Amino acid sequence: MPSIDFCRQLCYTVKMASSKVKTFGILTSGGDAPGLNAAIRAVCRTAKIQYGMNAIGIRNGYRGLVQGDMFELGPDNLVGLLTAGGTILGTARDKPFKNPRPDPDTGLLPVEAIKENYKKWNLDALVCLGGNGTNTTASLLAQEGLNVIGLPKTIDNDIVKTDMTFGFCTALDVATDAIDRIHTTAHSHSRIMVIEVMGHKAGWLGLYSGIAGGGDVILIPEIPYDIHSVAEKIKERRDAGKNFSIIVVAEGALSKDEARMEKKEFKKSRAAMPYSIAYRVAHELEEATQLESRVTVLGYLQRGGTPSPYDRVLATQFGTAAAHFLAEGRFGNLVAMQDSTIVGVPLEEIAGKIKNIPLDHPMIRAARELGTGFGD
Repeated sequence: MPSIDFCRQLCYTVKMASSKVKTFGILTSGGDAPGLNAAIRAVCRTAKIQYGMNAIGIRNGYRGLVQGDMFELGPDNLVGLLTAGGTILGTARDKPFKNPRPDPDTGLLPVEAIKENYKKWNLDALVCLGGNGTNTTASLLAQEGLNVIGLPKTIDNDIVKTDMTFGFCTALDVATDAIDRIHTTAHSHSRIMVIEVMGHKAGWLGLYSGIAGGGDVILIPEIPYDIHSVAEKIKERRDAGKNFSIIVVAEGALSKDEARMEKKEFKKSRAAMPYSIAYRVAHELEEATQLESRVTVLGYLQRGGTPSPYDRVLATQFGTAAAHFLAEGRFGNLVAMQDSTIVGVPLEEIAGKIKNIPLDHPMIRAARELGTGFGD
């Protein structure tokens, strides 16, 4: 007579839906962001429970895929991941298609090594969690014939054709909390407080945290600033009896003079700058207003720690959808959200692109109507 465990396993197997994928690899690449572990958990658990798939964890992004640094990712590895920050898989910024060099031992180019390891580990597909660079590489791997699915992770929220990326809302919470706290010091000491947030090419985090935190001036890459315009805003506040000002600066903010530079000239100019943009803005404002300034650079605080409930839910939505994409063979797509609906967007349509803030965006308009300055 069959055992009870055998009968349970038989029922479990019968209930599983059919899948085009038996084994998939999963990696995280680029900068870490809150929600990565929640997404890993969602992909792997859904794939196993619903379809019986096996997951292979790939360490340190595309570097691990090139080196074959992989391991079987089982249920025990997924315990406690929903609330955990960072990524259990590790991450790196390696780009196998950029300036490829043969391995000194095998003689293989990075992409050739990836294909070899894809076969060696019997992978039917790859799930790549990351931002613009990660999904651009994922698109190139798809063109090389690999079955790839991308997930949109970045605190910058700058991946095109998805309304939201996981990691953004947690970073927004952290940045807003920091601005709230700095307000008290600014008021107590009658100072200009310059807070630098992340956002190298797009200013979503700067715009949203600046509005949420009551910033008086918000400087973002999409709107080149004139320091004299920023100074005038501060002087207006001083003349109105307000003895402090909060300036929120995205790390990629640039002046109007810089905006007119050629790309190479701009890079050279920034490389020669001995400090980050917030320090330059603070120094220029002190000269223009004769008011004392202080700088806070939030840096990696925005990317670390426990994901917010929203990011846990969003990462879980993306992850479960990715498992279904795998089963259905919907390869070559980014799992995206548009109008609160999960959709698939061809990776080639997002590769190499940045979602900048439109100048007529409702939040820019709302901030201006509140009296917030943008330095233009």
